[in-house]
Amino acid sequence: MLGTFQQSQLRIEISASVDTINQSLLRPMQIEKWLLGQRFAPGIPEELHSGVQFTSWTGPVAIHHQVDVARFNCLRLLLSGGIDGFHEWYWGEGWIQSRIEGISLLPLSLGQTLNLLSLRQFLATQKH
Repeated sequence: MLGTFQQSQLRIEISASVDTINQSLLRPMQIEKWLLGQRFAPGIPEELHSGVQFTSWTGPVAIHHQVDVARFNCLRLLLSGGIDGFHEWYWGEGWIQSRIEGISLLPLSLGQTLNLLSLRQFLATQKH
């Protein structure tokens, strides 16, 4: 894999319930509404669970995802292809934490920050 080792961990406060955050992170149809600059291959199940595998694209770069853990308050994805590493999500009432580590040419910290801000904005509109 070409690229450099990168790691980033961010935690933000968010005005949303655990249930709303859960649906926004474990249901691909909801993820597609807030995830910036990525598209998913068809055939992803309605809800993510351990063992699910799928591919997304950031521009021309394919990233293969394998769901390692999917629970009510956490999600861990093993990544390969455009990113070789993992992405973990944890959440609770009013907060979300994201941790990503991997080797990639993509700017992981920038993408992570933009995605968290986009998710925060999306969740703010879900209350109305």
